[in-house]
Amino acid sequence: MTPAPSPSLPTHVAGIMDGNGRWAARHAVPRIEGHRAGAEAVRRTVECCAKHRIRHLTLYAFSTENWRRPQPEVRQLMGLLRQFLDERLEDLQRHGIR
Repeated sequence: MTPAPSPSLPTHVAGIMDGNGRWAARHAVPRIEGHRAGAEAVRRTVECCAKHRIRHLTLYAFSTENWRRPQPEVRQLMGLLRQFLDERLEDLQRHGIR
């Protein structure tokens, strides 16, 4: 039986992933490095929610406007998503994360 979440914590957390390109510009690295940093932030967020038994995490990660980005960047973003899922899918499934 899974313990109930703490009454002082939310049961649902939602976030909009934004600012990776600006982060990359501030750090003088290619935009894809900003997206990689964003993926790492997602990993930490998922682990934190699991640790604190937050049952629901919703991430808004790719808007319709993102399809207007340069095609090489869109391909890199989709490749990054594929890599993330390839590396983490078993862990996600084992913990019931969808």
